[in-house]
Amino acid sequence: MSTKPPLADKRPATSTHHGHTLLDDYAWLRADNWQEAMREPEKLPEPIADYLRAENTYQEAGLADTADRRTALVEEMKGRIKEDDSSVPQADGPYKYWVEYRTGGEYPIYKRRPTDADAGVDEEIILDGDFEGKDKAYFSLGGMDHSPSHKLGAWIVDENGSEYYRLRVRDLETGPTFAKDTGETLEDIGSFAFTDDETIYYARVDENHRPSKIYRHTLGTDQADDVLIYEEADPRFFCGVGVSQSERFLMISASVNDMDEVHFLDLKTPNASLTCLHPREDGVEYDADHIVIGGEDHFIIRTNCDASEDFKLVTAPIATPGRANWTDLVPHKPGRTILSADPVKDWLVRMERENALPRIVVRHLATGEEHEIAFEEEAYALGANVGDEWETDVMRFSYASPTTPSQTFDYNMATRERTLLKEQEVPSGHDASKYVTRRLMVPSHDGELVPATVLHRADLALDGPIEERAPCFLYAYGSYGASMPSGFSTVKFSLVDRGWVHVTAHIRGGAEKGRGWYEQSKKAGKHHTFKDFIAVGEYLAEEGFTARGKIVANGGSAGGMLMGAVANMAPDLFAGIVADVPFVDVLNTMLDADLPLTPGEWSQWGNPIESADEFAIIASYSPYDNVTAQAYPPMLVTAGVSDPRVTYWEPAKWVAKLRATKTDENPLYLKTNMTSGHFGKTGRFAGLDDTALTYDFAMRCVGETK
Repeated sequence: MSTKPPLADKRPATSTHHGHTLLDDYAWLRADNWQEAMREPEKLPEPIADYLRAENTYQEAGLADTADRRTALVEEMKGRIKEDDSSVPQADGPYKYWVEYRTGGEYPIYKRRPTDADAGVDEEIILDGDFEGKDKAYFSLGGMDHSPSHKLGAWIVDENGSEYYRLRVRDLETGPTFAKDTGETLEDIGSFAFTDDETIYYARVDENHRPSKIYRHTLGTDQADDVLIYEEADPRFFCGVGVSQSERFLMISASVNDMDEVHFLDLKTPNASLTCLHPREDGVEYDADHIVIGGEDHFIIRTNCDASEDFKLVTAPIATPGRANWTDLVPHKPGRTILSADPVKDWLVRMERENALPRIVVRHLATGEEHEIAFEEEAYALGANVGDEWETDVMRFSYASPTTPSQTFDYNMATRERTLLKEQEVPSGHDASKYVTRRLMVPSHDGELVPATVLHRADLALDGPIEERAPCFLYAYGSYGASMPSGFSTVKFSLVDRGWVHVTAHIRGGAEKGRGWYEQSKKAGKHHTFKDFIAVGEYLAEEGFTARGKIVANGGSAGGMLMGAVANMAPDLFAGIVADVPFVDVLNTMLDADLPLTPGEWSQWGNPIESADEFAIIASYSPYDNVTAQAYPPMLVTAGVSDPRVTYWEPAKWVAKLRATKTDENPLYLKTNMTSGHFGKTGRFAGLDDTALTYDFAMRCVGETK
């Protein structure tokens, strides 16, 4: 087997924008039939497929000598997963619903039993993921829901990684132990919602992979006869559909990164028409649900209007819900980001984040009295779930930290009593006292303090001689206002137990320190994201947690763009870089309005088609455009042929250009999954292969051979 890296042909292509000519030697790697190949990867043109397969062969040969270690890592990580696991059943009217996994099973089994039945009695399997996914090269369950009567179900599945989902209708009364599909299907589904036993509303994904239309489907009829009830003309906006917590309203959202519009339909009023809650407004984001205060129906709206950068909660009357009638319920507080607001009949549960820590606040709607559910650790993750019932005093929340396995509680909002329902089991054992979680605040290039969550063994010696310092796995994302939770991950311990320091950098681009933390990194501020990450790496070395040249960096998607940027900016800081499905061809992608995500991304990165200034900003950092003749650290790059989010040719072009330009002989590998998309392998165990590859490569980068 050849150990020589494949060299992609250079086929120069040029384009001119704002007086600047771009030269792209590898534009040919983008297939003309990319939309077709996304649905059917086997239709990728042979010259392109041959190059990707050659890269895969080279990667497999280059890492062949540590194959046994990867196998051992997978078994080790599997040993921390409870194979016959299940979620805690949650009531929804006459039934309790939950998800189980069987020993050796890859996919979830959806089950239910009557609310008043004991565990193990009258249980029904309403969807067996293992059965449905058997022998499929790719199988991703997008979710399942049931009709209000609980007689019917619908589930969506993607079988090629393209995220074009097929919906299947299921008769939940064909049990008693195993429900069956009716044979009715709907194609190219985004979100969907049952409103009764005859009707499903859904968003349909178009040929550019944009959910742009909302249809009403009557069960038993052909999809071609479905009624279009909303169409989005602006390609920047993606649509979604759902029902309010009270099940009274159908809610349709049209959203782009920094602007929202919500339409609603009163399902309890015959012949009601679709109504716009408030017309879209530049820079105004909002979402809405139905709430009852003082016996009166209102919408509860989470919004950033009126300079409420970190969001506030307002109410609006159902009859006249426009912005002129919005009344503050929870005012804006700078630095405290309101993440969500979920109502039930008498209560409102909201999630907040302040100083990079989440919290849950419960509000009694009749009195306005509020209280917070308190926690003690330095860094942790929370989840809140009011369930599917409207008249209830009980909500459910989950708690975890890097050292504390996930715990699930029911919380009585009236009595403030919390009941522990489940603790995550680690079959191979876990002693939290053997580990340390720390929250560091790291000075960045401009004096801003960047939070970093650190996990390491309690007995790990820090701040010793440089040659004896621990290797570090440094992860970040840093885009779209997505905050990285400080939760429990069993896979991390495969590094931590080997003496590694695992660090998550909460850099600008996320919203850990409020909405401004995200806003600072948009467009011309994007350099803050990259410099924050570099600052965290340098700080960890200076403070003795690790050393320069012992840090392996990792990020995926927009976090993969981060990997590309820091590789160009500070290559000698890192022992290695793992870039998963990296968004690295930023300038060319933002110049192509036909790609699935591009129009909606202009508010994030800038529109280089219309603006010469924004063209220059993107060109200044786009990783592909800034590859230079210098030494780069060892790198592992991944891609997926059917990926609609980061198209396969971005990482492929980047690797080709790096290989032709860099001055070192360090390993550079491209691994392309030829049968899947953005999220790699599916199934709870199959995905461990990808993690094992990442960790094995990281160990190689710091010279660990065993």
